[in-house]
Amino acid sequence: MKCVVGIDLGSTTTKAILLDEQGNILGRGITNSRSNYSVASAVARDEALIAARFEILRRELEQLHISGAIAAADLREDLDGKFRLALYLDQLEMLRLEAGVLMELGQHQAASAELRPLAEAVLGDCVTDAPSMFERNARRKSDFFKDIAGASFMASLERRAGTGDTIYERLAAIFDRAIFNVEAKRLGFDFGDKLRWAISRTMAERDDLGAGDREALDSLGRRIGGLELEEVAFVGTGYGRQTLPFPKEAVRSEILCHGRGAHKAFGGTRTVLDIGGQDTKAIQVDEHGVVTSFQMNDRCAAGCGRYLGYIADELSLGLHELGPLAMQARKVVRVNSTCTVFAGAELRERLALGQSREDVLAGLHRAIILRAMSLLARSGGIVNEFTFTGGVCKNPMATQILREMVTEHYGELTMNAHADSIYMGALGAALFAMDDVRRGVPQLLPHVGAVAPSPFMEASCT
Repeated sequence: MKCVVGIDLGSTTTKAILLDEQGNILGRGITNSRSNYSVASAVARDEALIAARFEILRRELEQLHISGAIAAADLREDLDGKFRLALYLDQLEMLRLEAGVLMELGQHQAASAELRPLAEAVLGDCVTDAPSMFERNARRKSDFFKDIAGASFMASLERRAGTGDTIYERLAAIFDRAIFNVEAKRLGFDFGDKLRWAISRTMAERDDLGAGDREALDSLGRRIGGLELEEVAFVGTGYGRQTLPFPKEAVRSEILCHGRGAHKAFGGTRTVLDIGGQDTKAIQVDEHGVVTSFQMNDRCAAGCGRYLGYIADELSLGLHELGPLAMQARKVVRVNSTCTVFAGAELRERLALGQSREDVLAGLHRAIILRAMSLLARSGGIVNEFTFTGGVCKNPMATQILREMVTEHYGELTMNAHADSIYMGALGAALFAMDDVRRGVPQLLPHVGAVAPSPFMEASCT
């Protein structure tokens, strides 16, 4: 099966979209951008390829007519969960090995001997707890390994060591360094092997699948596991687009890609607001999704996702936790400065004055959206329909305040803020790649025989 790939390499997250030959979304992938952009783009692409194969698996399952009581959609979710569990367990093993190396490199062997039994016990707890986090309908606050493993590791460490002991601090520091090293590597695996493991484990846990069902699942697993997806064109965009292993002709502007992606997802879109990690863009598009005007923030990161990331670091929280916490506010505290440099000082000052963390966070979110509204006004205002894209669109408090301010200043209009809006830049990039294919533009990537190798492979292995 042939497909095209769009990559949006953001400063915080990297996204990938695969489109099939008809221009339909086949798979999505997302990962932390890390300090190694080549690894981030390779991992996002791997995630999109996994999602694409599971989308094909879903279609095939619907045709199998499983005789058991389980629905095809539920069976697909079970298989996906087991597959994700297998990858997660592999990463936990990588984490264990990395932590072991760091403890051995410590200045005192005695300290290593003291820490190792606790580290093994805590990581053992993580392995024990893992299956429940990947069951069907399990609710995880994040899909990123760092967040999932971090929450599990720290919860176990607190139970076993308590937060006041120096051994807790030492092991927590080792964990932070080890997980950074794990995320800097691309997880190598064979999709077919993992899928067969997922199918085997799913069948072992279910007694409502007949012999014919099990044989059909085995056959399907072999077929999907060996499926080749031929990537015939690539286009990259995003904050780190110049670092992508693409020729310059296959790199496009973020503004063009976000505008086009938003228009493709929501056909009535005329105004787009993209709040990413390092910049904010207000974009106006015509009825074809072509950009007609735009405004960007200056070089300061105030009013962007990095600002929220800094606040999360100050509070020792995950970035994904800020929005839900702010939603619990009883009032919105007025924040005087949106400067990232001074944000921490103002946060600490207001907390010292007795103002609640939730109320202060609500004020910080409001300050971000106020800056975005100013950009929108300078770009030409908001014209129906209005689409919110970028990583901050996944923050429920930011979305709520934006919706309130848009209604207040522009009246009732359609505002598109979907969980998948974070993929709009990657979608736009993939659409430009599809244009190249349809126009017969020759692929600019190096070829071996008749097949263009992935431009990620060499870069991600360095």
